[in-house]
Amino acid sequence: MVCRVTTFAFEGIEAKPVDVQVQISSGNPFFTIVGLPDKAVGESKERVRAAFSAIGLATPPKRITVNLAPADLPKEGSHYDLAIALAMLAAMGVIAPDALDGHAAVGELSLDGALGPTLGVLPAAMAAQAMDLRLICPEVCGPEAAWAGEGTLAVPSLIAMINHFAGRSSLPAPVAGELAPPQAVPDLADVKGQDGAKRVLEIAAAGGHNLLFCGPPGSGKSMLAQRLPGLLPPLSATELLEVSQIQSVAGMLERGKLSRQRPFRAPHHSASMAALVGGGIKARPGEVSLAHHGVLFLDELPEFPAQVLDSLRQPLEDGAVVISRANRHVRYPARFQLVAAMNPCRCGGGPGDGACRRGPACARQYQSRISGPFFDRIDLFFDTPPVTAIDLALPAPTEGTSEAATRVQQARDIQTDRFEKLGAEDGRRPINADAPTRHLTDIASPDEAANALLADAAAKLALSARAYHRVLKVARTIADLDGAGGVRRVHIAEALSYRRRPPEGETVSHARSLAH
Repeated sequence: MVCRVTTFAFEGIEAKPVDVQVQISSGNPFFTIVGLPDKAVGESKERVRAAFSAIGLATPPKRITVNLAPADLPKEGSHYDLAIALAMLAAMGVIAPDALDGHAAVGELSLDGALGPTLGVLPAAMAAQAMDLRLICPEVCGPEAAWAGEGTLAVPSLIAMINHFAGRSSLPAPVAGELAPPQAVPDLADVKGQDGAKRVLEIAAAGGHNLLFCGPPGSGKSMLAQRLPGLLPPLSATELLEVSQIQSVAGMLERGKLSRQRPFRAPHHSASMAALVGGGIKARPGEVSLAHHGVLFLDELPEFPAQVLDSLRQPLEDGAVVISRANRHVRYPARFQLVAAMNPCRCGGGPGDGACRRGPACARQYQSRISGPFFDRIDLFFDTPPVTAIDLALPAPTEGTSEAATRVQQARDIQTDRFEKLGAEDGRRPINADAPTRHLTDIASPDEAANALLADAAAKLALSARAYHRVLKVARTIADLDGAGGVRRVHIAEALSYRRRPPEGETVSHARSLAH
């Protein structure tokens, strides 16, 4: 007799059903797990055997075969323990085999029979709901699984689960975890001076545009970038679910507590490619996926290895990362807003003692570490001037994050209404930065004077097709902040002012050639 129960294998944040089949047959005592298990899954038999012993059950001295179907799907992780134990209990007659009908299970067993925390419970619970199955998970993960809907069964231990199926006790339904209260964010009023930088930061927040601050040390680049999350609206219900699934797979959800604050990730410039875009032996999500629907801040941009930065080019365009392996492809969502900061040259390029002593060649050499195609994907470039003693002596600005966030929300509401009329597609966010190119004619068509200015600038600055469209998107965002219905010349002019200006001595044609 073969007893079955459903569990899940994870490919990215997608939970794929796995049929756990257990057969106990006559023969020499032997316990084997087949179906492409990794080492953690293979060790499950020892955890199951020890857990059975802890509750007074002996593993039958027979041939025990556990098959994880489909057999060609790689199985990784310790969350298969509970499903294997359940199917074995049914095969041993401890619980009725038909009691497992309509159930799925994920969970790691301890040697004493307790169930410990397990990664990926939220996507597993959502997949179980879609299949009309009731998910059995560890009690500690119950608040997380309950976000997927009713029907979750959260059990503290193996013996409690046996008693539940035997009718000797009943387990209460878990309650969904709390929404974490908003955390205090740095206020824009703390930044003195840099009015132009605050303006470009507001534009970036309103349209979701990628932004690069370039300026000498101490000019406030990092301070400004850290205040961007405070300008962004909270996550929508759909975005919250996507972000939480990634955090569940990464083991970042504590007791099912979700947060509507947008992620802000700031990896060090020594981060490897696998740490940034994801990968490793088990293809874990990287910083770009953990920043999904949030902000990825790269400080000291040229100090990142060139290969690591260029690996961001594809997710910046597609909003996803595909990690390829010999036998499978793992996809993680990665629609993030990139904000970066850099010094103009290795010497710093500041005034006084921080001034560069090597001239323009230093800036050209330092900035050449970043490829042209990467620069081409940044919408807004702003040179932050040094903050003077006079700026620091002035009183704090009266306008801070709350006032700017109100204008950003108004601009985003305009964009949401506009894209609802066009129809959402491809999981794109309803913001200008993600607007499909074919819709630019409808949403960002400039008037005659603005079109003439853009055409002239495109020829003189040798703008690529991507850069041309990004200028239009930025101009549309500026118009939204102004409450204007159409894109006018003044909007195009401001958008063009935020394009990258090559260092002195680097010609436009040379900068353009870097993009090929």
